Amino acid sequence: MPPQVFPTVADAATLERGAVLAPRFNADGLIAAVATDARSGEVLMLAWMNAEALARTLETGEAHYFSRARAALWKKGETSGQVQAVQEIRVDCDQDAVWLKVIPGGDGGACHVGFRSCFYRVVEDGALVERT
Repeated sequence: MPPQVFPTVADAATLERGAVLAPRFNADGLIAAVATDARSGEVLMLAWMNAEALARTLETGEAHYFSRARAALWKKGETSGQVQAVQEIRVDCDQDAVWLKVIPGGDGGACHVGFRSCFYRVVEDGALVERT
């Protein structure tokens, strides 16, 4: 599937207040994507999307991301069963970040190291402490 071409909006008013989805991908062709649990509001993960990942997410209703480490598209949960059913997609004011409200499948987790959320550590006195 070729990547979807999203429109480019030049003026700030259209970008910030208009009805056109015109994501502003960075120089690497990526946009930050935050996924939260649609029911609890818990932050599950931060990942990256390229145009193809965003297009597939819009088309399928399931979260797709772009792995910077593997330089490849991936469907969340394809191997783990933790498919993320997208309930809502929001963009920030200048369309350089997306927020996915999802219902996680499988065991309900999102983190590849086994935690429900990738944000399982708290900074305390300069050190990291696990908190689930």
